[in-house]
Amino acid sequence: MNSYDEWSPLKEIIVGSAANYSWHERELSFELFFYDQISNQKSFHDRMYYPHLEAPSRDADDTETADNADHRANAGRSPIKRRYVEELNEDVEGLVEILESLGVTVHRPLSVEGSMEIRTPAWPAAVVPPLNIRDNTLILGDEIIETPPQVRSRYFETQFLTPVFNEYFRQGARWTVMPRPLMTDSSFDPSYVNGGPVEFIADPKPSPYDVGFEMMIDGAQCVRLGKDLLVNIATANHAMACDWLERHLAGRITVHRVHGLADGHVDSMVLALRPGLLLVRTPAVVDSLPPALQKWDMIFPPEPDANNFPTYEDDDLILTSPYIDLNILSISPDTVMINEANGELIRVMERNGFTVVPFRHRHRRIFGGGLHCFTLDTVREGSVPESYLS
Repeated sequence: MNSYDEWSPLKEIIVGSAANYSWHERELSFELFFYDQISNQKSFHDRMYYPHLEAPSRDADDTETADNADHRANAGRSPIKRRYVEELNEDVEGLVEILESLGVTVHRPLSVEGSMEIRTPAWPAAVVPPLNIRDNTLILGDEIIETPPQVRSRYFETQFLTPVFNEYFRQGARWTVMPRPLMTDSSFDPSYVNGGPVEFIADPKPSPYDVGFEMMIDGAQCVRLGKDLLVNIATANHAMACDWLERHLAGRITVHRVHGLADGHVDSMVLALRPGLLLVRTPAVVDSLPPALQKWDMIFPPEPDANNFPTYEDDDLILTSPYIDLNILSISPDTVMINEANGELIRVMERNGFTVVPFRHRHRRIFGGGLHCFTLDTVREGSVPESYLS
């Protein structure tokens, strides 16, 4: 385990799995997480799911008819067309082949076998496959940090990575799990979304497990820069988790907070390509960066072309912005992987001296993640982290 930054020559990586991806679990945590994108869609207002947190319950005789069980299991689920899932699986396996052809060792998570449901003391949720594995894990040098999830259906997602993490631990890696939130309705800070088209949590339903706001954050909210870590903060949940990271990393890595750069993830907003060079969505982003980073050279990509994406139907839930293809993966300081559909970005990167390795990812807007999202680099060259912001 050795990965301190986003650009050093890549040696080992984990690629997520989309096996048995069938639906999106629509409830409070999901709607909050994807609020920026889905709040403007017709399906959001037609089928918005207020939290309605309810503890698991059964009838007095503890029996349940098959029809009732099926209805309960499918309440709040937005189905995904089988064709999209099949094509996603083709694209993910194609990515694995490309990475292996570049000499990168690829690890895979366990797959979700059929339909799974988890239950905590406060809520039940269907399990989604471990596809966007960047979200719930942060790799800092020789340490695995499992981050506290923000979406209930992904609560135990890192369990599917256990065989890989176990092997790294046997080889000497450190392995840390941040505190897990209870995730009642009252756990979530609604300030980012309230004031928008819908007041999300005007009156949270009380739960015996309420403890107030809890720490929640994703690894994809962080930009790794050697001895420095850039962390995007949009809610009190993020701020609490950042408090934990600062205390845990004190003396090893300096945490730099940026506020409201995005609703959460920043890997389609700003990426470090190598020391002194950033890929940045728009010039408007620059003012939110730490002063030292504002001095770096920057590549601003062209506006994405609508023709880069498949045409979807009204009942298809779109989970990412058109900027999702900025979600690229560095193979080395001068080689990057980019979705082949975004010819504009490929040409810009080549003009800036990069070798581009194209790959196919058709339905990134349906499954809420690009290349950087469903990969987790675990080994890159270089054993000593450097400071690039001093």
